[in-house]
Amino acid sequence: MLTGLRLVDGHCHSILAGAPDAAAFALASSEADAAPPPGISLLDGPVGLAIRRWCAPLLELPAGAPMDDYLARRAELGADEVAGRLLRAAALSHVLIDTGLDSPALVPPADVARTAGAEYREVVRLERVAERLADGGGVSAEGFAAAYVAALRDSTVGAAAVKSVLAYRHGLNIDPDRPAPGEVRAAARRWLARRSPARLDEPVLLRFVLWCGIDRGLPVQIHTGFGDRDLRLAAADPALLQPFLAAAAPGGVPIVLLHCYPYHRQAGWLAQVFPNVYVDLGLTVAQVGARADAVVGEFCELAPFGKVLFSTDGYGLPELYLVGAAQFRHSFGRLLAGWVADGAMPGDDAARVAEMVGAGNARRLYGL
Repeated sequence: MLTGLRLVDGHCHSILAGAPDAAAFALASSEADAAPPPGISLLDGPVGLAIRRWCAPLLELPAGAPMDDYLARRAELGADEVAGRLLRAAALSHVLIDTGLDSPALVPPADVARTAGAEYREVVRLERVAERLADGGGVSAEGFAAAYVAALRDSTVGAAAVKSVLAYRHGLNIDPDRPAPGEVRAAARRWLARRSPARLDEPVLLRFVLWCGIDRGLPVQIHTGFGDRDLRLAAADPALLQPFLAAAAPGGVPIVLLHCYPYHRQAGWLAQVFPNVYVDLGLTVAQVGARADAVVGEFCELAPFGKVLFSTDGYGLPELYLVGAAQFRHSFGRLLAGWVADGAMPGDDAARVAEMVGAGNARRLYGL
């Protein structure tokens, strides 16, 4: 059902331009930011097994080859050759790349798409637009709101979506209402007065830019659930967004809950009860590896099939693109096949749903 389908990667990031050493590779494969104690490997778990399963054959090694052999072969082939093989094997028609991470260590997003043989569309990070505005100087607290609206308009020409990392900067338990102009001016004054305002973490301004994203009319992607240690996991439960989702619902702008795990069942319920809310499988499928069979099934317990979106959330390593795509095809295909075998779903419906979740829903939502 999914073998020949070119997937739409609805949320991902760029990859490293150079070849990481073994320690850096292990960190990049996970959400960790520090090495574990001696004798423990971050690659000795679900994502490492998935890399050995899905990526090793593309490097002319047997599936399940030892990680040391994989890394040696990777170094022998070189970063560019490995990236080309793995990204092309993911069989993606489009990559929607979050450009909020703009480190010089990363490949330009358009080059990632070119290597993958996919079309590129940008996902603009709302907070990064504000940070670039502040870093450029010349913006006052009084003029911040108007300057941000103009900067966001200019930054999103041709973009597929905008994205919020509110979960990292404050948490999802926010006042759902639009901040008043006076609140925005006061918050901008506090933020801009700091010696280094590069990181937007003023709660009022985070609400302001999120509502500006709604006003822009493009789909709004919101990070929920797990990520790196910089967020407070308990404050990333998408259920905390319920008051904001209710406030934003009348406008009808699509809101995409990214990642979601381990709160993916809450996210599925939100997608069921709010007409404009969607759930995205990215990051989760790759990180849980072989457990994706169960987790993808849990995503689908409540969310309508037309509300479920595929992505890889690939970042840093091209392996994460291929693992995300291959594991999704395998696990979602097994889920649907099991339902067909059990008589719960006709075969024609299974083929239709596979295309919807893998590509069709994203094409419709993002205007591809």
